[in-house]
Amino acid sequence: MAVTLLVLGGLLGCGRSGDEPAAAPAPTEAAVVEEETSAPAAPALPGACALVTKPEAEKLAGTPLDDAAPVRETCTYTGPPTGPTAQVEVYVGDGAKKYLDIERDLGHELRPLSGVGDEAYASIEAVFVLKGGVWATVRLVRLNDPAENRKPLENIARVVAGRM
Repeated sequence: MAVTLLVLGGLLGCGRSGDEPAAAPAPTEAAVVEEETSAPAAPALPGACALVTKPEAEKLAGTPLDDAAPVRETCTYTGPPTGPTAQVEVYVGDGAKKYLDIERDLGHELRPLSGVGDEAYASIEAVFVLKGGVWATVRLVRLNDPAENRKPLENIARVVAGRM
């Protein structure tokens, strides 16, 4: 009987040498919850079509537009096939920020817009607004002198910033 206990005790002791560290204890539920809640939460994205309504897009484009075509974090209002050529695009989140980054990388002129959101810029065809950690972009496509679009784009930037 004593031999059996010694053999059994020896087998239970195998599997770990004295040099190997003991396995780390599993994290407690409280530690897991604390870890999950301590990570910074991404700000909620507003709906792109809620940032610029169809009447506002039509005013910006200077022509009637088709109903909104929302796709994930974008919203597009297009001109009718019979013309005139016009389109208003709204981007929210990472896509809006990427568009701004591309404009910068290409060396396009970006004018700061003061008093709009936390940070805002205007290019020849778009406005970029940052508010509460979220970027939004409104792009206008028209076949006209871009200088005519400057004030309407700045106005829509203020509207967008107010809704974010």
